[in-house]
Amino acid sequence: MKFEKQPEGKRVEPSKVETKEPKVEEEAEVEEEDEDDSEGLVEFFGSYQELFQFFCNNTTIHGAIRLVCSKRNKMKTAFWSVLFFLTFGLMYWQFGIIYADYFSFPVNLNLNLNSDRLTFPAVTLCTLNPYRYSALQHDLEDLDRITHRTLMDMYKYNMPLRQKKRMSQTHRKRRSRSLYYHIQRHPLRRQKRDAQGSMEDNNPEVGMNDWKIGFILWNENKTDYFHQMYSSGVDAVREWYSFHYINILARIPATKDLDESNFESFIYACRFNDASCSEANYTHFHHPIYGNCYTFNDNNSTLWMSSLPGINNGLSLVVRTEQNDFIPLLSTVTGARVMVHGQNEPAFMDEGGFNVRPGMETSISMRKETTNRLGGSYSDCTENGSDVPVKNLYPSHYTEQVCIRSCFQNIMVERCGCGHYFYPLPPGAVYCDYTKHPGWGYCYYKLQAEFKAGFLGCFSKCRKPCKVTEYKLSAGYSRWPSTVSEAWVFHMLSRQNKYNITSKRNGIAKVNIFFQEWNYKSNGESPAFTVVTLLSQLGSQWSLWFGSSVLSVVEMAELIFDFLAVTCILAFQWAYLHRSSDHPASGGHDNSAFCSAPSMPGAPPHLPVASKVATLPSYNSLESLAVQSFPCRERE
Repeated sequence: MKFEKQPEGKRVEPSKVETKEPKVEEEAEVEEEDEDDSEGLVEFFGSYQELFQFFCNNTTIHGAIRLVCSKRNKMKTAFWSVLFFLTFGLMYWQFGIIYADYFSFPVNLNLNLNSDRLTFPAVTLCTLNPYRYSALQHDLEDLDRITHRTLMDMYKYNMPLRQKKRMSQTHRKRRSRSLYYHIQRHPLRRQKRDAQGSMEDNNPEVGMNDWKIGFILWNENKTDYFHQMYSSGVDAVREWYSFHYINILARIPATKDLDESNFESFIYACRFNDASCSEANYTHFHHPIYGNCYTFNDNNSTLWMSSLPGINNGLSLVVRTEQNDFIPLLSTVTGARVMVHGQNEPAFMDEGGFNVRPGMETSISMRKETTNRLGGSYSDCTENGSDVPVKNLYPSHYTEQVCIRSCFQNIMVERCGCGHYFYPLPPGAVYCDYTKHPGWGYCYYKLQAEFKAGFLGCFSKCRKPCKVTEYKLSAGYSRWPSTVSEAWVFHMLSRQNKYNITSKRNGIAKVNIFFQEWNYKSNGESPAFTVVTLLSQLGSQWSLWFGSSVLSVVEMAELIFDFLAVTCILAFQWAYLHRSSDHPASGGHDNSAFCSAPSMPGAPPHLPVASKVATLPSYNSLESLAVQSFPCRERE
């Protein structure tokens, strides 16, 4: 092939153009290096692949590197991927169990045995007879006469009636306000066990086992009634008699003289730590069923301290237990009623007390036990009852029984319009009396059935106190006085306390109350799952499944943050490109014709020249976007 000879100057031009191309490439590389050197303050990955590849290559979590190193073997990659995420899921399953245990707020029970001087508890002793029968004989006259007739008709029992005394003018006025009509309104009835509403005649004798006995209580308008039935005739008669007795007490003035309120007439001897008791060591109150009660060592006196255990270092009492003038249908038990309780707690004799047998020496040994519960999230106990939605009607500190009884009385006053005689009254309320409230018996017994079934909500409202002191009791009995000593004991009592020698052994009893041992047990609660325990177990699980530390948790947090950032950046890019394609630039100059214009005839041909490579703007940094120009290449 033949080439034409050209001047030297012109022959050099192609070589110059050829040498420009590598120079332009070098300049482009330098610019790229400059761009790499000028990274922003915060850089993000351009894709999810780069993000996860960087994480697996640099993380301290065991097993993550195998997701990248084994990428050429798809089976290993799949195996390690499944194993990694399975392990990850199992670890967080364990985390869920740990968090569930933590937020259940479990507690540990701590048992401690302490030795110290013990404060002697309060001791309440009652006579088991509310009033002398002779003092209430005229008030109970109508009730006793109807009871006598009822027992004769139903059981063929001729109950003896006391001889009536001559009534004074005051008694005649009270007789005019007789309760006979209201007692007749609630008579005792018999009912077959399979019968629901019909009442049988009272005339047949009770000789079969398919009878129940009780009484019906009507509401005020006689549109509804309530059956109060019992399987035992003794219980039915006593409850029926007590119901009418409460109505009689509600009508008697509170200033009625009680002939048994004298301390010496009930307590023959009192001794604590070999020292005699005085009037400053006890207080008196009256219970409508258990009679006159005396509380020793309450808050109104100097508290007794017990330094040593044993029967000689406690409280010793000799009490009168004779029943020569008791109400026969109320006082069915012989002896006395005793209860041990805290100084700030009322004496609920029907729940915490027990009876003392006459003619016996009852030795009661005590063991003190305290319980301290954790409040707040750990239990629903209350410190002092101020956060309990029940108004306390008792002049004492908060206890669960105080709250429950106050709750029942408040609800009864609200629904029945009056309060029960056994409980304190809210301000402005009155005691129930069927001369003023004819339907209160129906309301009370129906309300009591709802209370026992838990429908009133008192058991859920009244919470346990956080601090409780209890006394565990155990009793022993022995004959007192003995056969060889009873003669001189009775003689001494008749000289000092005007004891009736004719009553013999059944008229007195002895009670000893003392601490069994010097030690006492305290039960306390402590959190079983603290924040330190939570972090320890979380760290143990993390180390077990991944063999890493706290910094690995920070790496996981960083991965999640980068993942969210890349997602936002990609979404922003997609939205930006989608908007640019929907709205093309208008009014711009079309340089395609200019760029593609043919060369003029005779003009020297244009050699291709490497132009500056234009790329899309990068969003991998938080720098501002710059609009770049796209120059066209010259055609040859």
